[in-house]
Amino acid sequence: MHLIDLFFNWDNDFAQIVVLGLNVLSLVLRCLCMTNCPTLIVMVGLPARGKTYISKKLTRYLNWIGVPTKEFNVGQYRRDLVKKYKSFEFFLPDNEEGLKIRKQCALAALNDVRQYLSEENGHVAVFDATNTTRERRETIYKFGEENGYKTFFVESVCVDPEVIAANIVQVKLGSPDYVDCSNDEATEDFMKRIECYKNSYETLDENLDKDLSYIKIMDVGRSYLVNRVMDHIQSRIVYYLMNIHVTPRSIYLCRHGESELNLKGRIGGDPGLSVRGKEFAKSLAQFINEQNIKDLKVWTSQMKRTIQTAEALGVPYEQWKVLNEIDAGVCEEMTYEEIQENYPLEFALRDQDKYRYRYPKGESYEDLVQRLEPVIMELERQENVLVICHQAVMRCLLAYFLDKPAEQLPYLKCPLHTVLKLTPVAYGCKVESIFLNVEAVNTHRDKPEGLHFPSFLLFPPLSSCFTTSVS
Repeated sequence: MHLIDLFFNWDNDFAQIVVLGLNVLSLVLRCLCMTNCPTLIVMVGLPARGKTYISKKLTRYLNWIGVPTKEFNVGQYRRDLVKKYKSFEFFLPDNEEGLKIRKQCALAALNDVRQYLSEENGHVAVFDATNTTRERRETIYKFGEENGYKTFFVESVCVDPEVIAANIVQVKLGSPDYVDCSNDEATEDFMKRIECYKNSYETLDENLDKDLSYIKIMDVGRSYLVNRVMDHIQSRIVYYLMNIHVTPRSIYLCRHGESELNLKGRIGGDPGLSVRGKEFAKSLAQFINEQNIKDLKVWTSQMKRTIQTAEALGVPYEQWKVLNEIDAGVCEEMTYEEIQENYPLEFALRDQDKYRYRYPKGESYEDLVQRLEPVIMELERQENVLVICHQAVMRCLLAYFLDKPAEQLPYLKCPLHTVLKLTPVAYGCKVESIFLNVEAVNTHRDKPEGLHFPSFLLFPPLSSCFTTSVS
């Protein structure tokens, strides 16, 4: 090309260079997204495929492990806006008014997602809607890019008619949309609602969507397809979703029988059972036998009092070190009165923030939650399980299943000689408390009304004097 040609083509070449540069810059900025930038989880799938079930479980799990997470259900936005649901015709693709309202609700939900992740210090938002078209998903992906979020898609695909029918019965028939309908009318309308989405449904594709991060779940866990997992949070999400199932089952939680140290009001240690504790173990064996539980697994800690309780059952059991009681460090085998007398500032600091307070050379409830994550994963994989554990451990497990916040977790009531039967239901967990009629001491300590630091203490708390801790 002659110099004169280069001169006359300068504007065109320069424009191309600028466009190329902007594209490269955009790619670089995308790659430079901070490791801990917020995550937007986008659900994908036809109605009655378990999207909301997955959304709620995932939100509960992430909050439990300390990742601030919130669910945004577009269907709820629609119900708030349109007070009275009429019929499936609202979802017909040629219903212009319905389309307008649904788009309005989706945008309102995304605005709330932005506020939560960008202004309220949220870490993960779960956008729960059908999102069945590639065009809709591209819009949401661009929204994530514009706001500096990592976007991860979770698609639930289900072709098993029995699973779909069970989901409709368990969840949709109880929906506010069908409060004035019979079960047959509700089922018929909902099946027609599903048909409204089928023609336009574009599933995530290995080739067309190869640049997206996603997990595709087939028939509630029969198989999985995982693509481009980008960070630690996404890998934990994938690991969790590959462990959950919907098989009906119950989880039984109880503490060991009353121990010798329980009688003395002392915490921790590795004591054996008291006379009443041994009586409870026998009653527990009778209770479990009467329940006639199919393929029951029994788990204990490695501490004497849980093992002695399990021995009375006369069945095989597994010992888990991670189920051991919270480590009270230098306060092991002390009474609360002795702790208050010897370490008054430590005592007050624990009352101030019981969840995050760590005993000197010991653990906090926050540490305990991290320690117990493998137990939760295995409980999600299993069917019927009896866990014989300890007060702090049982509180952490219970908080997961009942979706309790960190502030409430250390004060959940888990009395001795009482079995809690947890049965997962549609979007939560049914709890039955069974007292086995063997008296025991009360080890529960309520949250104090007011916090009073000892005014004469001028020294730093004991915990700051120790550099070694168990975590």
